[in-house]
Amino acid sequence: MLTFARSAYGRQDRIALDPEAVVIGGWAGRDEAAIRHHIEELAAIGVPRPSSVPVYYRVAAETLTQAPRLTVLGPDTSGEAEPVLVSLADGLWLGLGSDHTDRKAETIGIALSKQLCGKPVGTGLWRLDEVEAHWDELILRAFATIDGERVLYQEGRLSALRPPRDLMQRRPGGPDLPPGTVMFGGTLGAIGGIRPASRFEMELEDPVLGRRLAHGYDVVTLPVVA
Repeated sequence: MLTFARSAYGRQDRIALDPEAVVIGGWAGRDEAAIRHHIEELAAIGVPRPSSVPVYYRVAAETLTQAPRLTVLGPDTSGEAEPVLVSLADGLWLGLGSDHTDRKAETIGIALSKQLCGKPVGTGLWRLDEVEAHWDELILRAFATIDGERVLYQEGRLSALRPPRDLMQRRPGGPDLPPGTVMFGGTLGAIGGIRPASRFEMELEDPVLGRRLAHGYDVVTLPVVA
């Protein structure tokens, strides 16, 4: 069960959600030429090409977590800050999450790697229709603690990603997200390259309305025993 503090047009409330479905939107950038180039770069190091662009991976709803710690197997995982759409009975809401992924497993199968790690999500939500008009101005940012140092890991405006209605329209099964569905909306490139961290923090800033969502979690790594 997830719990959220919601904000819409100056009003706040709290709501609990037992999620029914999780969709990870991959390759969700707007620059299709850059996406194709990145696909070829990853293919050169053994990461399989996606079957479509964008591509929609399904993972178990049980992978969603708001816990302050995420336990993973081995040293080859890393976080990815993403805008997250949450479909509730009263409409669509925007939150924040991390598509934490096993990078070693990613070379075997992307869908497999997505399922192997928990998916942290923040506890705050904004009404989607309150921010859609200035979606491109929203800023996604992440910090990672690596070797004891907190560094800027990702930063950029959501103008680099497909807007939510476009991403939903392309989704197999139709443009609507049924209530209880959570959809991750793509990510930005990692500054300095993808790498593991002992802590991952993320935020979504709305400079137009002067507010931000934030969430963070520690990464606990279990040893790999043959």
